[in-house]
Amino acid sequence: MTAKKNIEILRVTHLRGPNIWTYRPVIEAWVDIGELEDYPSNTLPGFYERLTTWLPGLIEHKCSPGVRGGFLERLREGTWAAHIMEHVALEIQNLSGMQTSFGKARQMSKPGVYKIAFRTRQEQIGRKALVVARDLIMAAINDTAYALDAQITELRDMVDSLCLGPSTSNIVDAATDRSIPSIRLTEGNLVQLGYGIAQRRIWTAETDQTSAIAEEIASDKDLTKSLLKSCGVPVPEGTLVNSPEKAWEVAQDIGLPVAVKPYDGNHGRGVTLDLSDKASIETAFHVAKEQSGGSVIVEKFIPGNEHRLLVVGKRVVAAARGESAWVIGDGTSTVTELVNAQINIDPRRGEAEELPLSPIEPEKSPEVQLELRRAGLTPTSVPAKDQKVLIQRNGNVAWDVTDELHPTVAATAALAARIVGLDIAGIDMVMEDCSKPMKSQRGAVIEVNASPGLLFHIKPAIGTPRNVGKAIVEHLFAPEADARIPVIGVTGTQHTGRLARLIAWLVHISGKHVGLACSEGLYLDGRQIDAKDSAHWEPSQRLLINRSVQAAVFENSSRMILTEGLAYDRCAVGVVTDISCTPDLAEFDILDAEQTYKVARTQVDVVLATGTAVLNATDPQVVELADLCDGNVIFYAPDADNTAIVAHRAKQGRALFVRDGEIVLVEGTHEMAVLPLATLKPAKAAKPEMVMAAIGAAWALDIPVELIGAGLRTFESNPKKTPY
Repeated sequence: MTAKKNIEILRVTHLRGPNIWTYRPVIEAWVDIGELEDYPSNTLPGFYERLTTWLPGLIEHKCSPGVRGGFLERLREGTWAAHIMEHVALEIQNLSGMQTSFGKARQMSKPGVYKIAFRTRQEQIGRKALVVARDLIMAAINDTAYALDAQITELRDMVDSLCLGPSTSNIVDAATDRSIPSIRLTEGNLVQLGYGIAQRRIWTAETDQTSAIAEEIASDKDLTKSLLKSCGVPVPEGTLVNSPEKAWEVAQDIGLPVAVKPYDGNHGRGVTLDLSDKASIETAFHVAKEQSGGSVIVEKFIPGNEHRLLVVGKRVVAAARGESAWVIGDGTSTVTELVNAQINIDPRRGEAEELPLSPIEPEKSPEVQLELRRAGLTPTSVPAKDQKVLIQRNGNVAWDVTDELHPTVAATAALAARIVGLDIAGIDMVMEDCSKPMKSQRGAVIEVNASPGLLFHIKPAIGTPRNVGKAIVEHLFAPEADARIPVIGVTGTQHTGRLARLIAWLVHISGKHVGLACSEGLYLDGRQIDAKDSAHWEPSQRLLINRSVQAAVFENSSRMILTEGLAYDRCAVGVVTDISCTPDLAEFDILDAEQTYKVARTQVDVVLATGTAVLNATDPQVVELADLCDGNVIFYAPDADNTAIVAHRAKQGRALFVRDGEIVLVEGTHEMAVLPLATLKPAKAAKPEMVMAAIGAAWALDIPVELIGAGLRTFESNPKKTPY
């Protein structure tokens, strides 16, 4: 191959919402494959073998044949570099821990130039995957070395730092399964579920129902224990101490053995168990104090296994058991070497967020060092052959036992969460056997944790994974609750800014707080709060995150759809006024009516099954969109004899038309209402098509005709500020 054969990335766009490709965010890239247009994959010697050696997972890509190995079949038969780049970018993301599958490649008007689009969950990672895909393909073509492992490592680090954590993702995925939209509010794990006034917020395992007072109580272990004990929940006897000497004194009073823990700790950090001698107890005091910075609790040690029960709302939804970590000496390896060879080698352990167990590092863990010291060892000691050495008593909670819980155990955990006041809580309990009644064993609640970890329930080391995200979503949204507000989208070129304003006013007249983002500005309840063109992503998002907004109207130009995507995932009403191939669309290589149709259909594609598309029956292309709508359709046209309206009425469909200066609303053969067209003032503002489209949108939302008429009479058209 000559050096001239290359792939040049010309343009990269992140489409953040529904777009011409799919309902989900994608990276759209324009690529010029140059001379490779004359060299499909089957003409490149060794290319198939080299690429599949690097990326064996490509066998899972179905591609157009629709079967496993379908893409490899295309690769063997011969396909072009842009198509290959799409699939490689997807596989690169999969290897990085961000699973994706959707992708497409389409030739543009200029030979050798293609648009490729592929699903991504995070823009920066998608952009990076695109570049890696291009470089890897060129290395496979030219038979040169490529450090793929280093690139994947970098991308995995990006996934860990930029994407939602696995616990938050589990909740968001559960919301998505229930058709609840989500908006990430920060670069971290603060996420909004639902729109406007219907929204709820989560921050991993905290919700907007989580009490700050309850969190403070949970962080004070002595106060928590006092409250639990007063309400009859079994807890170990214990006392706050502020010195190692006092710790030993209290331990003797309580009775050995004891446990020592920080009073304001969490997740088992700084906790040492089963202590019976002065030296160990005093050392454990310092370990605990390092974690809390304040007082330390000395309490009666309860024999048994550590358990973590997850309470959501008023019930236990998952439970996991912990086990102690041990190593067995071989007579030659140090404790640290044995830990790495026998414990940390477990593939379920690691630093990555998606792994349920953390690695154990004896040199860095005071708790482990204390445990070793009790056995007369250090991390560098060499245990005798076959000597069993206890490394860690707690912190290995990853064995699912949800189905084994005795009802009294679950009831105790749920009661503990309610006493503290947490809507989501991790209840740490010590029990000999969680399948037995509480009264038959020496079980006790040892901690109540706010913002509990979810991963060892979602991905337990052993046992059945639990869909705790679904339980949290059900806690936030009742089965009959709708997390959506009425969203109305307007697409086209016929006075769409003013049309959006009129629709917003009609909805406001019906008694709702309405947000509006259009080319004439950003509005709340008819009040302009920003005069700039707001028919864009960011202003639109401002409305969806506003807790006071009960309905929202959006103007969506073709340019917005092509550069940003829609700001919402689905809508109750989608209005399309016309499909016009305007000269400015050439910038996006949209050059004819067929391509323009694909842009406009985005608005109809997102109409909910319970929603309605309001379509201009005088535009044949707009009429074709009716077949793509998941919901109902309302047609409008000046003439009652319009072919589309006549056919639609024959199927008992709804329509609007003009008769003798009045707008007539019909359903099938039944005339529903009549509104004078001249109601809208001034007369020059009363564009029949615009008024019908607005009335159609209001009708689709079941706004009474009397209120629609009142809205038309009171709407301030303000033509001086309204561009035509």
